[in-house]
Amino acid sequence: MNRRGHRYRQGNGERGFAYFALLIAIAFMGVGLAAAGEVWSLAQQREKEKQLLFVGGEFRRAIASYYQQDAGAVARYPRRLEDLLKDPRVPGVRRHLRRLYVDPITGASEWGLFKGRDGDIYGVYSLAQDAPVKRTGFAPDESQFEGKSKYSEWVFSPWQPTARSPGRTPAATAPARQSPLRH
Repeated sequence: MNRRGHRYRQGNGERGFAYFALLIAIAFMGVGLAAAGEVWSLAQQREKEKQLLFVGGEFRRAIASYYQQDAGAVARYPRRLEDLLKDPRVPGVRRHLRRLYVDPITGASEWGLFKGRDGDIYGVYSLAQDAPVKRTGFAPDESQFEGKSKYSEWVFSPWQPTARSPGRTPAATAPARQSPLRH
């Protein structure tokens, strides 16, 4: 008892310590969950990049196939992406691509088109302005992506685009009609 006749409660200091320990534990859990969220986000980004490389490779092969299987005397590139689904140059159905893919990075069906002066499509690229996680270690046919700072700089084309920025009409850089499989 104290001077006023009140009894002391035992354990008040222990309750304060337990509360403080609980707050510390919650803070550590929050930091751990934030770190796990970042790791998950990075894993999702890497998966989207893998999908973009696959889809871009499909477009690259389809454009090369379209060019190589030209029905006319002069080889041409497609004028529209839909031409890769059903080649308008031949009667019947000739497919170079089974479907038009959605951009895995943006989730949209719209792609940037790398066109020549004549309006032919030489390649496609993502419209995403995000920075890629992957900067090195690309396959040989994707080596031009090394060190690029945006997904929109990853141009999927059967030939190596050398224009300053994708999507612009390449003036002197468009191939005169060279083999589309040159890398």
